[in-house]
Amino acid sequence: MTALKKSSAGRRKKSVAELTEAEWEIMRVVWDKEPCAAGTVQETLAASRNWCYATVKLTMDRMVAKGFLEINKIRNLQLFRSCISEVEARRGELRKMLNRAFGGTLTPMLKFLIQHEGLSQEEAAELREFVKRAELRND
Repeated sequence: MTALKKSSAGRRKKSVAELTEAEWEIMRVVWDKEPCAAGTVQETLAASRNWCYATVKLTMDRMVAKGFLEINKIRNLQLFRSCISEVEARRGELRKMLNRAFGGTLTPMLKFLIQHEGLSQEEAAELREFVKRAELRND
């Protein structure tokens, strides 16, 4: 399975990124500090992950091959930049979950969330406002 694949469900036909849990952690650091070296990522994650430099560098090199990161080489220094935005990564995560749990459609997921997770009055009002704005854009 490719890491970047075309979305077949829904209105959007853009590529969606499917990141692993480790890739998510690395991407959060890269988005925050880019351009950055693998050592910077490893040091930033040291408090939450006990990954050695080689593990982080190997994972980041694989992310380059998948199209998530790019490398800019300056002499002996390799600086990494993101090739996907946080929105694209979130879209990929949402698509993966939608396909797996709800047959790729959004409405059953929203119904499930409302029925089983509950909404505060404030959240319900906010959702109503989002729906109103979406209807106005579609008119």
